[in-house]
Amino acid sequence: MIDDLDARMIALFTAEPRIGVLEASRRLGVARGTVQARLDRLSRHGVIRGFGPQIDPAALGYGVTAFVTLQIRQPGGHDPVAERLAGVPEVIEAHTITGAGDMLCRVVARSNQDLQRVIDMIVAVRGVERASSVISLATQVPYRTLPLVAAAAGTENAPEPGRGRGIGGVPANDGAL
Repeated sequence: MIDDLDARMIALFTAEPRIGVLEASRRLGVARGTVQARLDRLSRHGVIRGFGPQIDPAALGYGVTAFVTLQIRQPGGHDPVAERLAGVPEVIEAHTITGAGDMLCRVVARSNQDLQRVIDMIVAVRGVERASSVISLATQVPYRTLPLVAAAAGTENAPEPGRGRGIGGVPANDGAL
């Protein structure tokens, strides 16, 4: 699906999301049209979902991260609950899961006391029967995709964030595209 050039290009745009197509082509040693065509293809196929800034909730005052497992009323289904959860700003992710719960949400709050308010809002969502939460103490492996990109491309030198160079010599600090 992707090759080494795609992987190097993704790594470059991850490390420097504001770099232009012309500068990227110069650094990658390929034509500008090649970079643009590959970006278009990767975007069209959903490999690259965007080029927006990566936001740190803690820098916005939301220093507490928690994972909330929800049990929902099955007859109503997951989709209506997910739509309602999208209305709670502190819910930054929600996934349908297997196992003891039905949905797993990553939430942020300003403090532990504020987390109670957020959980109360979640439990008040129609269709949610029960919630169980755990507070994250530290992020051991931050969200990353570059090692996955390297594996998909068959690149041997999978990048490790914060550990030198990544794919094709591009710095390996990973983030959202």
